[in-house]
Amino acid sequence: MERRAFLQTAGTVGAGLVIGFRIPTRGEQDAPPFAPNAWLRIGTDDSVLVVVDRSEMGQGVATALPMLLAEELEADWTKVQIEFAPADKAYINPLFGLQGTGGSSSVRAAWTPLRKAGAAAREVLIAAAAQRWAVKATECHAERGAVVHTKTKRRLRYGQLAARAATLPVPADVPLKDRKDWHIAGKPTKRLDTPSKTNGRAKFGIDTWVPGLRIAVVARSPVFGGKVKSFDATAAKKIEGVRDVVQISSGVAVVGSGYWPAKLGRDALKIEWDEGPVAAVSSASISQLFAERAGQPGVVAKHAGDPEGALGGAATKVEADYEMPFLAHTTMEPMNATAHVRPDGVDIWAPTQFQQGAQGIGAAIGGVPPEQVKVHTTYLGGGFGRRFELDFIQEALETSKAAGGVPVKVIWSREDDIQHAQYRPANFHRMRAGLGADGKPVVWTHRIVAPSIMSRVFPNMVQNGLDGEAVEGGAEMPYAVPNLHVDYQLTDTGIPVGFWRSVNNSYNGFAVETFVDECAAAAKADPFEYRRGLLTNAPRHLGVLELAAAKAGWGTPPPAGRSRGIAVFKSFETFVAQVAEVSVSPAGEVRVHRVVCAVDCGQYVNPDTIEAQMQGGIVFGLTAALRGAITIDKGRVQQSNFNDYEMLHMAEMPVVEVYIVPSAEAPGGIGEPGTPPIAPAVCNAIFAATGKRIRKLPIGTVT
Repeated sequence: MERRAFLQTAGTVGAGLVIGFRIPTRGEQDAPPFAPNAWLRIGTDDSVLVVVDRSEMGQGVATALPMLLAEELEADWTKVQIEFAPADKAYINPLFGLQGTGGSSSVRAAWTPLRKAGAAAREVLIAAAAQRWAVKATECHAERGAVVHTKTKRRLRYGQLAARAATLPVPADVPLKDRKDWHIAGKPTKRLDTPSKTNGRAKFGIDTWVPGLRIAVVARSPVFGGKVKSFDATAAKKIEGVRDVVQISSGVAVVGSGYWPAKLGRDALKIEWDEGPVAAVSSASISQLFAERAGQPGVVAKHAGDPEGALGGAATKVEADYEMPFLAHTTMEPMNATAHVRPDGVDIWAPTQFQQGAQGIGAAIGGVPPEQVKVHTTYLGGGFGRRFELDFIQEALETSKAAGGVPVKVIWSREDDIQHAQYRPANFHRMRAGLGADGKPVVWTHRIVAPSIMSRVFPNMVQNGLDGEAVEGGAEMPYAVPNLHVDYQLTDTGIPVGFWRSVNNSYNGFAVETFVDECAAAAKADPFEYRRGLLTNAPRHLGVLELAAAKAGWGTPPPAGRSRGIAVFKSFETFVAQVAEVSVSPAGEVRVHRVVCAVDCGQYVNPDTIEAQMQGGIVFGLTAALRGAITIDKGRVQQSNFNDYEMLHMAEMPVVEVYIVPSAEAPGGIGEPGTPPIAPAVCNAIFAATGKRIRKLPIGTVT
């Protein structure tokens, strides 16, 4: 039965608990499921279907979110199934105010609503059983997918109670279980999506097929912002399998019976481009622009004390500039989306992180109300923020409409993805510190020069030239320094920028954690002990720092030929410290052998997911630190595929040890916080090994 046939939101109770759905009558279906809220359906066959309202891109939400609900429901975990939510106001992320997945927010946002949803459903099932037995509800309890009458041990499975429960009111507020009573949440749990991903049944966006489907490949301007002046499709249309050639906002789409005819058709197009002003932009011109802006005061993000006065009286001054390049996402699944634009409605099948945005753009292009746009979210073969964008969905919608309303799947090649994306912003940092006689910093200044993601995506969030997201991790620097100044120079380069795993934390974390290491070296202090002395007001930073150092054997000699570096950073309400064990060959080649990671993410759902996400975040950040760089020449991206935008190879992967700090604090995010500390930890280890500071990424070869 289609969920949309009976889900009709009438209102919300508490933290996003949606009730008031219409349940089909007996005439519509003999045995309707028990559907007490937006996230749950219990069938008469004992099945427990959890609607997952966040995109699963490998981060584990398709298991973690059902675990939260199932814990309070007292479900039989072996009966739990999942389905991805459509675009619907019932699934708005309360941390964002929109329906989307990002900011390592899935568990944090679901922590209370899903637990309440499970608890409320449990109480209705208990009430249904009590009615059937003609006993008091207080004489009954739920356990492992059934309600038990405590005195007589009578037992009714949830499936046996579903029909009766569907007729009962849903309580608005139910006390939640104590963590000590959990038996699903908080325990290592195998992922629900692993079987389907290993046997090939899991459907990713690129697997989408619908009757009459055609495949399209788009020719886009080689220069960002360029437009089509004219095109000749004569040769393209002669290729067997090419069905249509249409102009859309991003370029020219060739529609074919399959990918290869469409690709060959695109290759045969003759297009004249108006390249626009970005054709004059290069990596060299961007670096020069950043350096010029770094010499000018920015918009103040944080100010305390008298930094200029304190700097003049400091015993020792430390100064450093750091520069980092644009970075691509390079998700393993190529970018793709399928759309069918019809007069009576629009269907979108996509591996998207932004269902609400997809629905909105579908309505705009299709010329229909949003409720006539159905968004079918598939599994995502990696996201990292790239699939929060709508460009690939817009292309599918525009092509379907221009091609006469046939269903169209637009597929990007790897070259398309690397050369026509939105990148982690290139950035520049000017750091100054003044140390007192004891070596501790009495002043710290940090100027951040970077493009603003928010000015493009959510411009209302940029006020008076300050993008608060762009300075995250810089303005909240945790070290105790009495005189502090952080400012920001919003510097547009003409190159589109977007969300990239850990976003602005990825570069501010590198600048802060490398510079504090430089201060420690100037003070002739141990980097770990130096940080410890400055974290007097940051107990959770201190906790993970000490745990990582202890587990890494800090203070003991590392294996021969290796050195250690350390870094600690908070992002998305999670605290992570990492110790990297590194060697540098006589030729300057860097090898990372071991990473010890300590993480404090507050209360958590699945420790297996935490370990996996720390490992994934580390290799993601390590790849970028060692090799990642998108460079620009004449407004064009110079990289094209994995031969020149290289990934870390399996044989180069370090051993990663993950240690989780037990905590009763509110849950933090876990998908992104493993990324920011790895680059500074590695670069600090390189300094320990060679005495050479890495101030510009990627590291490449140390010379």
